Amino acid sequence: MSDKSHDILIIGGGIIGLCCGWYLSKAGRTVTIIDRDPTRGSSCSDGNAGMVVPSHFIPLAAPGVISQGLKWMLNPKSPFYMRPRFDPALWSWCWKFFRHANARHVKNSKPVLSTLSLGSRRLFLELADELNFDLAKRGLMMLCRTEAGLEDEAKVAAQAAAVGVEAEVCDAARVRELDPDIAMDVVGGVWFAQDCHLDPQIFMEELRRGIRERGGVFLDAECKNFIRKDDRITTIETSTDECLNAEHVILAGGAWTPDLSRQLGLRIPMQGGKGYSLTLRNPAELPRLCSLLMEARVAVTPMGGKLRVGGTMEICGTDLSVNPKRLQGIIEGFCQFFPAFAPDDFSGIEPWAGLRPCTPDGLPCIGSVPGLANATVATGHAMLGLSLGPVTGQLVVDEITGRKSMLDIELSKIAPERF
Repeated sequence: MSDKSHDILIIGGGIIGLCCGWYLSKAGRTVTIIDRDPTRGSSCSDGNAGMVVPSHFIPLAAPGVISQGLKWMLNPKSPFYMRPRFDPALWSWCWKFFRHANARHVKNSKPVLSTLSLGSRRLFLELADELNFDLAKRGLMMLCRTEAGLEDEAKVAAQAAAVGVEAEVCDAARVRELDPDIAMDVVGGVWFAQDCHLDPQIFMEELRRGIRERGGVFLDAECKNFIRKDDRITTIETSTDECLNAEHVILAGGAWTPDLSRQLGLRIPMQGGKGYSLTLRNPAELPRLCSLLMEARVAVTPMGGKLRVGGTMEICGTDLSVNPKRLQGIIEGFCQFFPAFAPDDFSGIEPWAGLRPCTPDGLPCIGSVPGLANATVATGHAMLGLSLGPVTGQLVVDEITGRKSMLDIELSKIAPERF
């Protein structure tokens, strides 16, 4: 057993951990990232839809979500499923979600999410000049196959201007004008012009490269235990029997973060929300815009010459097994919107599965661990991990250095101890 000292030790090598590492290294700190697979990053970052989405200013916990979710539970191919199990933590999370799924919570949360998202978009524009990745700034189309679906999305578009988000309600002709090279069976959609998309694997590789160039180190190990003295973490015990100590520790382990924070006296109610994706290497058609398919709840993103199709939300703890029926639901939903494709196009494609860290109020947890002077949490971003990665990194730098945040945001609303 050895004992090694580090400046900043980040637990978790997914998009949040990497963004924290990037901005801390830019601020002159020496970064060590500990992850179970440091060459690829955490499972919720590799295969995601790669979307930067200021359009997502409404939290998961919103009116109507519970009733819709109960209906979907009856359909094995639906976009949502919660595996029934005897787990007090799950039912506590469900109760907290129920209490937050109301209009007042949405009203209070919209300014928070929009401020974070627009701030993160600005940082992505800067990163695209500093790093070698393609940020497609063409917007996102929320596609609708039914008039009822378009009416619902038009209501969201009507709220967008109040939080600084651009939205245009489009008929089918306008949709075809914006994305003319692909056949779509839709009645219309809402175009969110500020949204962007990218290939998350390339982006993460560039962040790793930049961190290494500034002296950062990646360790292949798991954090097993913390030893603390007074108001500081003094030692981190790992799965390799190596003991580490650090000036500051950041918990950015995604869906696994609550297991770590609990050792430090901080209970974060969180459930893993499993999602799947499939990537077509030679698609029959390639859209210009990324899109969300409203009725199917499927995400579609062009990435170079590839096309990524993903979706579902399975509340499943930390189980990463693939449910073939849910996967089939994604494929069928996609093909309904894009008639040039058939389910057979997905034969032989290896599905990806990842866990989104979901809090019961739909807001991330970013801030210091109460009672500790050298520990910070950055997790709970649900489906917005990539989108909010850069702004999270900046907030963590502000937290550690004592710098005043440039964001006009009530930090108490995203404080890890708010529950």
